[in-house]
Amino acid sequence: MKIVGILSSPRGKKSTTLKLMDAALDGAADAGAQVEVIDVAKLTIKFCTACDSCHEKGKCSIKDDFNDVMDKILAADGFILSSPNYITNVTAQLKVLFDRSPRMVHEQLFEGKYGFSLTTAGSGDVDFVLNIMNDYIKICGGNTIGGAGCAMSEGPSALEAAIEKSREMGKDLVQAIKEKRQYPEQEAAHEEFRGRFKYVLLANKEHWPHNCDYWIEKGWM
Repeated sequence: MKIVGILSSPRGKKSTTLKLMDAALDGAADAGAQVEVIDVAKLTIKFCTACDSCHEKGKCSIKDDFNDVMDKILAADGFILSSPNYITNVTAQLKVLFDRSPRMVHEQLFEGKYGFSLTTAGSGDVDFVLNIMNDYIKICGGNTIGGAGCAMSEGPSALEAAIEKSREMGKDLVQAIKEKRQYPEQEAAHEEFRGRFKYVLLANKEHWPHNCDYWIEKGWM
């Protein structure tokens, strides 16, 4: 079993969010998973240009590190997203990865995968940023087991608690994958999306042939 952790803080080894990721991956490794960390802040991932190449050909045409990162995520059984709270949002380094993911949304390529999210904030909204990352997992067809984070303004004990929760969630992610855990509410949302989005694809079938071929192969339309 392979779990990939996605870091997005520009602070590198000084990142507090990294402490949560380290704990989460330690937990996953203790539960028997092979783990890998990808620091997207150290990579070159350019802005999406809305060229539609991913919809037409199934691959992003921009020459940078995006395709390699996404190939590793898609090859993994589960993944963990992390970002500090930057102006009540994820970092730009993570957001650009999200923006380059329309094929993952259109083709629901996270189907069958599990993930969760981690964040730290000075004194801002922790849940809001966790929800941004978890919503990304869900809109790409995956299931999320939740999230962990802390506001640093609450003191050292809050960070310690978040580290411990992250470790336990790493273990639980492995268990969720092993048991193919069901999340009926999330599965219902995936079904609703497919029922609605097939009409978008039909309206664009001449422009998005790879998306349409994939849906036909899956039996979704």
